[in-house]
Amino acid sequence: MTRPCRSPSGALAIRERVLGPDDPAVADSLHSIASLYDDKGDYGKAEPLNLRALVIREKTLGPNHPDVAKTLDNLAWIYGTKHEYAKAESFYRRALAIQENALGPVHPDVATTLNDLGLLYFGKGDYDQSILTTQRVLHIREETLGPDDSGVAKALNILAQPYEKNGDYAKAESLYQRALLIWEKALGPDHPEIAWAIDGLARIYSKTGRSMGTTTGIMRRLFVAEVN
Repeated sequence: MTRPCRSPSGALAIRERVLGPDDPAVADSLHSIASLYDDKGDYGKAEPLNLRALVIREKTLGPNHPDVAKTLDNLAWIYGTKHEYAKAESFYRRALAIQENALGPVHPDVATTLNDLGLLYFGKGDYDQSILTTQRVLHIREETLGPDDSGVAKALNILAQPYEKNGDYAKAESLYQRALLIWEKALGPDHPEIAWAIDGLARIYSKTGRSMGTTTGIMRRLFVAEVN
């Protein structure tokens, strides 16, 4: 009996041989392999795989298909890590236009692309644009997931950071606090994910000269998060 192929590279070879090099299933395999390299931070290997997947998907599915948008989003992330900000933004914008047209303005994929675009703006120091973009992420997730979902907490935590960079510590603190409350309710007070909000609050307390007596509760939870 022939053993089934479990390797993504093996699946790619089989699909290329059986279906031809330009079949959408080949693009799916290329996308999967590229994602593995993305997860490892090996963007040099991920980029050409994504580019080939993009060519196949545009040719076989059309330039406005949601799968094309997913590949554009992946490539935009890679270009952002290389500080090719203009190129990354153009890819995110194209992906966003496809998703909003094909899926609607409050689809989770739209929120994901907006989230990545907001992080791109933050990375290049455009904090005002990062705020505007991430606010859309927050609104979509609140509408689609509800106000107490952990995905909302992630958006709140990301949104707090450009406010912090702009020196609006009161606004940043309120966002970190709300994220922390949601995460503690959804995941429990000792979940490692809450460290993101606690780290932010600890920075805000330090920057605003709060005394240790004021920060005792925050520092205790920060210790718990670090232990976990």
